[in-house]
Amino acid sequence: MDDDLTVALARVRDVFARYPRRAVLDGCPHCRGDVLVDEHDLFSLTISLGNTVGSRDDVKSLLPVFFESLVVSEDLYPGIILGKLPREEWRTWPQDEQEAIDAYLDAVWRSLLAQHPPRLGAFEDAATFLDAARAAGERVERFLDVWDATPTSSADRHLAEMVSGLDVVKRKPSPQGDWLRREAVRDRLHRAFERDHDSAWADDLARAYDLLRV
Repeated sequence: MDDDLTVALARVRDVFARYPRRAVLDGCPHCRGDVLVDEHDLFSLTISLGNTVGSRDDVKSLLPVFFESLVVSEDLYPGIILGKLPREEWRTWPQDEQEAIDAYLDAVWRSLLAQHPPRLGAFEDAATFLDAARAAGERVERFLDVWDATPTSSADRHLAEMVSGLDVVKRKPSPQGDWLRREAVRDRLHRAFERDHDSAWADDLARAYDLLRV
């Protein structure tokens, strides 16, 4: 975990410390009753938290442990965790809480682009992160702009991987697909191949470039 992400997680813990964590959460009396919070088995809790179990304050109190788990283990699904945010209307929360979440998302994205393959828990690739960001109600353009401004070998390898994993020609119009089909992306992949032509991943760059030329 890099320094920026460590700082972002510390900020999340600090901001949401105002919401005490409860050892037992109130559950729907018709569904399951009270639920014991067990950090060693968070997955089942992520499914029901904020729905049939717990309150908005409980969601906030558990965000720090959820966010940390997402980047250090593969036990949770990013889309499920971040998908809770719009349901809880997080853009109406106090400004410092919104800023802490924004900083976390930005730090995760930059950390992911900095390594290929990424070593970032449940965020296994760029597509996983962008899908989770959409689940949080965020516009992907925010993160694509960062990708544009990160001309590193690792970021280029993520780019080639995403191009190869999508039908960029026949895919329905979307911000992400439109971004991938740009001439600027083709040019970037060409430059990346020229730079890394003797690397083990040169063929991946060339293949992605060829796909965009169709």
